[in-house]
Amino acid sequence: MARLLQDPPKLNPSEWYTANNMQRARTESQKSRSECMTAESWRLVDEIEKTTQKTQNDVNKKLEQRREEIKFWKQELDSKLEQIVHETETLLTLKNRLERALEGCKEPLVITQKCLLYRQRRVGIDLVHDEVEQELVKEAEVLQGIIALLGRTLEQTNEQIRCRGKEQNRTLIRRNRSAKYNLDMDLKDKFTALTIDDYCASLTNDTPYITYADNAMKLEGNFVSPEDWIDFSNINVEKADKQRNNSLALKALIDGILSQTANDMRKQCEKVNTAFRNRVKEVKDAKHKLETLLAMVMDETASQEKNIAALKKAIADKEGPVKVAQTRLEARNHRPNVELCYDTVHSSLMSEVQEITKNIQRLKDALAQAQTELKGLSRRQLSLEEEIKVKENTLYIDDVLCMQMRESVCINNY
Repeated sequence: MARLLQDPPKLNPSEWYTANNMQRARTESQKSRSECMTAESWRLVDEIEKTTQKTQNDVNKKLEQRREEIKFWKQELDSKLEQIVHETETLLTLKNRLERALEGCKEPLVITQKCLLYRQRRVGIDLVHDEVEQELVKEAEVLQGIIALLGRTLEQTNEQIRCRGKEQNRTLIRRNRSAKYNLDMDLKDKFTALTIDDYCASLTNDTPYITYADNAMKLEGNFVSPEDWIDFSNINVEKADKQRNNSLALKALIDGILSQTANDMRKQCEKVNTAFRNRVKEVKDAKHKLETLLAMVMDETASQEKNIAALKKAIADKEGPVKVAQTRLEARNHRPNVELCYDTVHSSLMSEVQEITKNIQRLKDALAQAQTELKGLSRRQLSLEEEIKVKENTLYIDDVLCMQMRESVCINNY
């Protein structure tokens, strides 16, 4: 108990002074270190602030550059997309022109084939492989060649518009539309990227509701290098240019083919029509000459019939004289005895009978020859009439059936 109440040990004054001095020295040292730390902190804050601002400004500049770069490529892609859309529409228009031109060849070909078929109905000497038939055959060959050419060109146009894919052996994509699809997707990505970078460019340190993003530093997804990024759009632009150039070349080809084929069809059509006109004129001239000959034959037939009638009358007219002469001879043959004399009368009667008989025979010979000539004229008349019918049939086929049908042929520039 006495120990507990014992006073604590006391220090001497020097220790007191020493302890106070140490407290002061420590405090001043702590203060000095604190002041240095404060100064260093302000310097560090200022340095970091400047560094942060510089880095943020650099990022803003690069972000602005990136936005301009995206805008540039977006404009390029927009331009190429507009071109490829225009060329695709042009190709579709060309396709329609080709289809109409192909359809427009069918009727002329049918008419040409009908003309050839109709002309097989010609008969006799008129069934000839003439210039008209040669030109019609050539016209059919020209039209068939044009149809084949337009068909191949149409297929080529369809191939330019569409491209056959390998998967499932079906149409997957169209060439121009493939380029358009790539441009559309690239533009869509560029628009999204530009929207994001516009949003990023609008952010400031005072923007409300921005938060920390703990996973922002993780490189997730398939990042590409700037070179690959440029190459990707470059390839799309080059593909679009290539397809556009292909379209332009095909357009020039199709325009040339449509113009040339239309000219070829018109030229051959005019050749056929000219041949028809010339042939119709020839047949009409031949028919006119035959009709002239027929008129001559018919006139001669009438004349020969009159001649035959005259010969028959002449023969009939000789019956009286010959009967008289023969009756006289018969009567004088009954003279009696010495009166039965071969006198000049009897001699004259004998001569008269012989002369008349001979003349009747001459008339009969002339009649037979005249009748033969009449039969010949009749045969000639029938032959001419048949030939005129052949010419009429030919004229009906060429002038009525064929030429009137060919008037409906219309060759347009598609």
